Amino acid sequence: MEKQAHPYADIIDLPHHVSKDRPHMSMHDRAAQFSPFAALVGFEAVIGETARITTRKRELDEEEKAELDRRIAVLLAHLAEKPVVTVEYFVPDTLKSGGAYRTRTGALVKVSPIRKNLTLADGTVIRFGDVAGLESDLFRGEF
Repeated sequence: MEKQAHPYADIIDLPHHVSKDRPHMSMHDRAAQFSPFAALVGFEAVIGETARITTRKRELDEEEKAELDRRIAVLLAHLAEKPVVTVEYFVPDTLKSGGAYRTRTGALVKVSPIRKNLTLADGTVIRFGDVAGLESDLFRGEF
């Protein structure tokens, strides 16, 4: 029986080709050609965003608004003391409807009736319209 020649016998011992026009590709770049890819780029992010739950902002009734107004007036009268307050407030979501309620405690350094906001010592500015609750030792036994 006749021995078959190797199918690439005519080229197996030739020197490796090096392009004169294109730079040599690094092993990292060559491997990247064969790495898996995401057919739906961003799909997981979209699913995650859809699953993220937001809360609808609740509207305060007139009695709750009046109570907050009274508390803000007390804080304004004691502003020089930099009273410590705990504020529950609504933060609108930037990507979809609704938002989240946050609570922040800190020294109150500014109340602006014109701009209708409160400023805490850490620089947090909270609009009156976003305030859902306001607590301070100044309110104990006063109302």
